[in-house]
Amino acid sequence: MVSLDTPVPVGAFALLLLALEVKHLGADFLLQTGWMAQGKERVRGWPAPLAAHAGLHALGTLLIVLAVKPGLWWLAPADFVIHGAVDRGKALVGQRTRFAVTDARFWWLMGFDQFLHQVTNIAIALILIAA
Repeated sequence: MVSLDTPVPVGAFALLLLALEVKHLGADFLLQTGWMAQGKERVRGWPAPLAAHAGLHALGTLLIVLAVKPGLWWLAPADFVIHGAVDRGKALVGQRTRFAVTDARFWWLMGFDQFLHQVTNIAIALILIAA
């Protein structure tokens, strides 16, 4: 079995994860406007609202990265692309399935979307802490 011993400082990793989670809470829930939330789910006219929303995430990531390891600035555009792809994928599945809010599958889709965002945050924190 692979050893789980690592020289990664757990406290710093936890603080980075916390910062990324605060960024996620802000971008996904506190700062996301109705135009972004509804617009990114549309069949047409979705690119601008999706870009604005993913841009909030990228900006937050950039601020964290610049405070920790400025040379890894490229994590912000990577977060922009990944976040946009995850949200667009959720929108496409939602358009095809049309699950009602009362359908458990609607919440499974929402949960999977949030899971993928958390995995992205963990990857960003690992890259920052290991670099």
